[in-house]
Amino acid sequence: MFSGLFENFLQYFEWIFETIGTTIIIYGGVRATVQIFLSEVLKKPQNLEKIRKELTNRILFGLEFYIVVAILGTLRNPNIQDLTVLGTVVLIRTVLGYFLSKEVKEYQFD
Repeated sequence: MFSGLFENFLQYFEWIFETIGTTIIIYGGVRATVQIFLSEVLKKPQNLEKIRKELTNRILFGLEFYIVVAILGTLRNPNIQDLTVLGTVVLIRTVLGYFLSKEVKEYQFD
């Protein structure tokens, strides 16, 4: 009884964090697209490096939520396959985070 309740609790929060992560990434992509559209089509001046940095930051932040989802999934059903998936997700996130952070640091702002 308690085990099923705990599993449902974790599954609920997996869904919440996955939704939050996805929303942040989609929001970042839509916002960057609108800003680029305004820059190109309407000739509204935009700093493309700033747009790119903001998009990168939102992607990184959204990926943090996916790590939480992977951890919660592993807590719900801890087997070797889930641990492997968790390790892979953390490794990919770490590599992506390293290179995206390095790219962000290279931006020059006025």
